Amino acid sequence: MNMDEKYRKAGEIISQAGGTPLPVNDTLIQLLKYFIMEDEVDFIASFNEKKSQTMEQLKLSSGLSEEEINKKVKDLASRGVIFNQPNSKGIMVFRLLPLFNVGTFEYNFMGKLEVTERNREIAALFNKMFAELDSMVQANYDAIIPMLMTTPPIDRTVPVFENQPKNEPVKIIINEDLETGIDRIVPSQRVEELITKFDEIALGHCFCRHYKDIQGTPCKQTDERETCFTFGKSARFTSEQGFSRMITKDEALKVLKRAEEAGLVHKAYHPNFDTSKDETSICNCCRCCCGNGVDNMLAPISNVTSFISVVNDDLCIGCGTCVEKCHTYAAYLNEDKKARRKEDRCIGCGVCAHFCPQNAISMVKGKERIVRIPPKKKQS
Repeated sequence: MNMDEKYRKAGEIISQAGGTPLPVNDTLIQLLKYFIMEDEVDFIASFNEKKSQTMEQLKLSSGLSEEEINKKVKDLASRGVIFNQPNSKGIMVFRLLPLFNVGTFEYNFMGKLEVTERNREIAALFNKMFAELDSMVQANYDAIIPMLMTTPPIDRTVPVFENQPKNEPVKIIINEDLETGIDRIVPSQRVEELITKFDEIALGHCFCRHYKDIQGTPCKQTDERETCFTFGKSARFTSEQGFSRMITKDEALKVLKRAEEAGLVHKAYHPNFDTSKDETSICNCCRCCCGNGVDNMLAPISNVTSFISVVNDDLCIGCGTCVEKCHTYAAYLNEDKKARRKEDRCIGCGVCAHFCPQNAISMVKGKERIVRIPPKKKQS
């Protein structure tokens, strides 16, 4: 097997490591060559049968010594190719990461990168890969999108509960009988409460906005960049590899406050998308750059939320602030110039309520519901 064939095989293995399935084409192979050196390709093949392995398992699958494995893992982890952290029993586990969602792309652009020729080349290749994915989805839209609209939610919205103009709380209405809900109630969790749960908190750059910066197309919404949080072993991994830095709870709360003032949406991520488990990370997303934003999505947004907005017509003055700030284009003004929202697009983020000058928008809390928003079908 020549080197090109080995990289193609490595691409096939990585494409099966979770995240978004990617076609193993020339673009993907070119990307892999930036992150996996020629003397490491055979080691990637060791993960063909099992994507997560202990040291003893890796010795058998790779035929390498512990010293040789540690050397390769150290280098590959520093490039976001392998996740190396102990499991709950204290046993070190080595997990092969996908190239995208969540893997090499996110970890590399989470760290502070200089605008170098190499980084521009990597960003351009990822941009080409995303364009190819978009073309593939659009070419098969009627077959792919209905299937993707049934996938589990990827993230969970954590709302904002403070009204900025009036400096007072947003009204919360409890309604546990929402017909749109799935059959269990999830306790309300504010971002402040989430932060206090964790002793290990790391802060990195928003990989989506940082990736856009490298391309020379900066975010239109905010200059905030360090807004991506990881917790627990994810925090240890990202900080050890230089993708993030450890911070205190007080520092985290200040960053979250700035994110709210910038109109960013708090999105929490859970292991295997199971919201009953503790969060692994929180992103603070804009509409124009983020992969889970409606202006930039390749596949449907799939979000779980326990909230939905409702407008008090007596207080609403029809100013359109909520329409301007809404991340999912759920808000609009009706014929009477009163704010309304499309239930099937509202992710309950509270950004509209946060910026409403009249504090006319309340957040209704009920059962978990899943909001799925498909990408637009482009004209051929």
